[in-house]
Amino acid sequence: MVDAIAKTTRGVPLQALRLYLVTDQFCAGGRTLTDVVAAAVQGGVTCVQLREKLLNTRDFLAQALLLKALLAPHGIPLVINDRIDVALACGAQGVHLGQGDMPVAQARRLLPPDVFIGLSVETMDDVVRSALLSVDYLGVSPIHATPTKTDTQTPWGLDGLRQVRSATALPLVAIGGIHAGNARAVLAAGADGLAVVSALCSAPDPRAAAVALRKLMDSD
Repeated sequence: MVDAIAKTTRGVPLQALRLYLVTDQFCAGGRTLTDVVAAAVQGGVTCVQLREKLLNTRDFLAQALLLKALLAPHGIPLVINDRIDVALACGAQGVHLGQGDMPVAQARRLLPPDVFIGLSVETMDDVVRSALLSVDYLGVSPIHATPTKTDTQTPWGLDGLRQVRSATALPLVAIGGIHAGNARAVLAAGADGLAVVSALCSAPDPRAAAVALRKLMDSD
């Protein structure tokens, strides 16, 4: 699907959304997020979202600055979940918003024009409303049930993802229970990119896990 729609979103090549790591320090097995992200980047991750709901502002910003410094030499965008203030403070390339986060219109006014915005959609009503918003991609969440995010609606499943694909031309990043065993099926159902948490953060070797996912995706 990557070649079937617009090649770029605001300020980021669409290909950068292809293998999208979402952080979770509780899945890291005692390793630092920086170590996990560094290994995953070596394996082919193309985008990293810092999503750490339990960190205070100071620690969240400190982690964001570490990741920004790590990713910048590779040209990999850093996306900040929810926290517009942290995104501005660290110079992140993107922000991801959930349905309960700051409204997109207000976030767009606060952010520099080249910072891209992703929006989670959990229902078809969310998808319909997204057409009126200044968003650059949709996070279709969750595709499958997942223990790393329990505050969401009923999983979309592959049929639901196909419905979303038919309803919007925006790039779609699928998230929720995605791993090497189902990655190809999710792409075939209409996802332009795959967002993964435990498949990389919990992997004994995040680099090897990322390599395996990229091989599956790139042969699709």
